[in-house]
Amino acid sequence: MLLTFAVNIGASDVHLTAGVPPVVRLNGRLWKLTVLAQSGPPDVRAEADRLFQANPSLKEPLFPERIASLCQPLLKGKHHESDKKSIDMAYAISGVSRFRVNLFKQRGAWAAACRVLSVTVKDIRDLFPYSRKVIDRLAAFAAMPRGLVLVTGPTGSGKSTTLAAMINYVNQTTERHIITLEDPIEYMHPHGKSIVNQRELGSDVDSFAEGLRAALREDPDIIMVGEMRDLETISTAMTAAETGHLVLSTLHTNTAAETVARIIDVFPPHQQQQIRVQLASVLKGVISQQLLPRADGKGRVCAVEIMAVNSAIRSLIQENKIVQIPAKIQTGAADGMVLMDQFLASLVSMELITEKEAMAKAVDVNLLRQYFGGQA
Repeated sequence: MLLTFAVNIGASDVHLTAGVPPVVRLNGRLWKLTVLAQSGPPDVRAEADRLFQANPSLKEPLFPERIASLCQPLLKGKHHESDKKSIDMAYAISGVSRFRVNLFKQRGAWAAACRVLSVTVKDIRDLFPYSRKVIDRLAAFAAMPRGLVLVTGPTGSGKSTTLAAMINYVNQTTERHIITLEDPIEYMHPHGKSIVNQRELGSDVDSFAEGLRAALREDPDIIMVGEMRDLETISTAMTAAETGHLVLSTLHTNTAAETVARIIDVFPPHQQQQIRVQLASVLKGVISQQLLPRADGKGRVCAVEIMAVNSAIRSLIQENKIVQIPAKIQTGAADGMVLMDQFLASLVSMELITEKEAMAKAVDVNLLRQYFGGQA
C-alpha cells in the first residue's frame, strides 16, 4: 500500500524507520506522511487522506514491530538472509512498478529505504527535452564501438535512468550484444535489435569484478557495470574497454575532473602514471549530473556536465594536469561539451529552475554568475 501510494503521487523513495511515521521523498524533499497530508500539494494531500482512511495507523510513529510487519512481504522467500544486517533486493508489484529495496538494521531494529523504479525505460529525448545538444552527445556516446563512458553524480541524481536510456537507444537502433551487471536490476530491457542479458549481483553473479571477467568470454559488444566500487572493478572495466568493448558505468563524483582524479587515486602511487596513460586511452566521455526542483514545482529537472575526451583532454590526463580540464570543457562546445555551471545558467535562462537553486548547486558560484543568460 505504501509503495503503491508512492507511485501514485510520483515520489522517488519511501523510508520506514522507528520513531516517525512513514516518510516519502517527493521532488527531492523528504515529507512525513502526516505533514504531507496537511501541507503537501493539493492532489497529493487527497491521496494521503485516502491512504489514512484505509490505514489510520500510518499516522502514528512506527515501532520496530510495525516496520517488521510492513517489510514482511518484501522478505518473502528470503528467510535465509534474516541473519544479515542489511539486505539489497528488487521488488515488484504487478501492474504498479518495480522497486529497489534496502533493509538495514539501525539501533537493533529494522529500517527500510525503497526506491521507485520506472516500469518503462525512458527515451533519451524525454530525459533532456530542453537540450538537443545533450541528446545528441548521449546518443554519440552510446553508439561508440569501444571505450569507457561514465555517468556520475550523487546518490539519487538519476544515473541509472540515464544509463538505461542509453542502453535503450542502442537496443532500438543497432544490433549488439549488451550485458548488464546490476545490484539489483533496476530497469528491465526487452530484446530489441540488440540482445540484452541482465545479471544481478547475488542471484546471477557474486561481484561486479567477477561479472566483468566472465563477460569478456561472453562475446559482448557493450558491458554496463552498475557501479565502479573498487580497484578491482575499475581495473577490469578499463581492461575491457581497452580490449575493444564499450563499457558504461557510474561513479559517485560531481564533476568530470573529479571523476578522472578519483579513478587515478584508487590505484597505488607507483601505478598511477601507468593508469593515467591507460585512462587517457580508454576514456571517451563523462556525464556528471544532478537533479534540481523545477521552478514551477512540477517535478525535477536534470542538469549535466559533459566531457568528451579529445586530444587536448587526453594530454591533460596523461600529464596529470587534471585541474585544467574544466577550462578545456569550457571551450569544447564544438565537441558537445558543457560545464555544470554553464548548464545551470541555461536552465535559469529557460526559467526551468530558480537562480537560488542554481546557486546552491553550482560548482563555482562566480563562474555561474558569468554564465547567466547563456544557453547550453
